Amino acid sequence: MNRVVVITGHSSGIGAVVADYFQKKGDKVYGVSRHDGENKKINFVKCDITNLEQVRSAIAQIVNAEGRIDVLINNAGMGISGSVENTNSEDIKKIFDVNFYGAVNITQQVLPIMRKQGGGKILCTSSLASFFPIPFQSFYSATKASLDIWAKALRLEVKPFNIQICNCLLGDTKSGFTSARQKSMLDKGTVYEKTVTKSVEKMEHDEQNGKDPVTVAKKMYKLSQKRKMPASVIVGGLNRLLGGLNKILPERVMLYVVGKMYT
Repeated sequence: MNRVVVITGHSSGIGAVVADYFQKKGDKVYGVSRHDGENKKINFVKCDITNLEQVRSAIAQIVNAEGRIDVLINNAGMGISGSVENTNSEDIKKIFDVNFYGAVNITQQVLPIMRKQGGGKILCTSSLASFFPIPFQSFYSATKASLDIWAKALRLEVKPFNIQICNCLLGDTKSGFTSARQKSMLDKGTVYEKTVTKSVEKMEHDEQNGKDPVTVAKKMYKLSQKRKMPASVIVGGLNRLLGGLNKILPERVMLYVVGKMYT
């Protein structure tokens, strides 16, 4: 039986590649986004995941059509850059609404369905930024750190119902996410302007020379096929090395290294 897979943020970037890969592997994929993607074999459900009523309607539409949801991929996300001091509260709220609360909204609607059908798998697109605090992208790091710890707590809550949760921590990946990053203009003319500019340029250079998003799609698909998914996975060999160093290096050394890279 073909699985029913729901992915948020499928219209572009990593989400589009992941949705395409699952669909080509034979899964029936539903893309839940504000905009449709290029692959018309993906079943598009228009939805703003920060709007709870729209989320409820979208999930009801999928369940009415299919009767089940086997895999949920919480992929939708956004980035903002700028200093903490000069980032306005509206932008802070927006990034948490999309990156964290959006995942919470759709997961809350999917859990009763998975529990009723006897199980399911939920994967969350996270980032090394959840434990490497990236300067001038602090609120993105904060949303991913929140997502990671939330997903791990949720994993313990739903284990008795055969529902598994896995965080996929990504490093630099070449995608449209870079060009879509929202840049704060409030640092212009301040003491942060020069450092912010250099930091973001370095970050975006690394992203555009990062790994192919197909590697992420392949890893997520492989994880979704496992009988038991791990709580979290770092995607990519170099990224796993960085994750290992984070565990053994003193925090002051880790912060020094990140600071040298981005400030």
